[in-house]
Amino acid sequence: MWERMFISTSRGKFEIYTQGKGEPVCITHLYSEFNELGYYFADSLIDQFKVYLINLKEAGNSCRAGIEEELSMKETSKDLEAIREALNYNKWCFAGHSTGGMLGLIYATMFPKSLTKLLVGGATATKKYMEHEGSIYSPRSPLNKKLKKIFAVLESPDSTTEERRDANREWTNMSLYNIERWDEYFKKPSSGNVVQKRLDYYSFNDLPNYDIQNELYQVTIPTIVYCGRYDAQCPLVFSEEINAGLKNSKLYIFEKSNHVPYLEEKEKFLEMVSDYKGLTTQTYS
Repeated sequence: MWERMFISTSRGKFEIYTQGKGEPVCITHLYSEFNELGYYFADSLIDQFKVYLINLKEAGNSCRAGIEEELSMKETSKDLEAIREALNYNKWCFAGHSTGGMLGLIYATMFPKSLTKLLVGGATATKKYMEHEGSIYSPRSPLNKKLKKIFAVLESPDSTTEERRDANREWTNMSLYNIERWDEYFKKPSSGNVVQKRLDYYSFNDLPNYDIQNELYQVTIPTIVYCGRYDAQCPLVFSEEINAGLKNSKLYIFEKSNHVPYLEEKEKFLEMVSDYKGLTTQTYS
């Protein structure tokens, strides 16, 4: 089980779950909340790092946002910086998947001196993934109509718990390379429920203007970028663009994965985490 702690910062009080030993790494997701069950992605790093799994504002038992703008990626990056300072770390690592990875890129461009290295997966540096036919979020995707029905269930206050659970499973299925292995992937319980208020802010405020591809050159810390070959949320091309835009990065492609290679190719993913642990300032320079 993960150990819960609360950290008081200059920007509010945050609920954090910790596990592991070693170099400190910050992990979160832009619109998910966590509990003592952890998070599948974060579980992959606990044997190599001291993991801080953070509930952002409006998530779990962390503080609420005073104004809506506090839910933005830029303001959230300031929250992460305040948490680092409250934990008395001069620097730490960041690892993020999907919008967690997008947040990591923003954080790295805003506070490059606070990070030793970066792990970003299944992510994008631009909003263009929403237009790519390979993404389930694009109207051009044959899966988009099905996804909209799923979102309608999740957003409806009249949906039952069972309906929401089924909708979440369908959403997950769309992000798996091999659906038949569901029971294997998810036999261990975990957390990571969607925080609708944060998702809505991202969708209607951050995303329409999101494009930091031309800012990535500012990030010089060693970085690993990874993606599943068949990622249906943020197609591989967007991880390739991130890797091309960074000065000190390496791209890992998981050939038998969709959006969750940390479950779909677990052994290879752990090998990548070991490589991530070994990164130094000069690794790819």
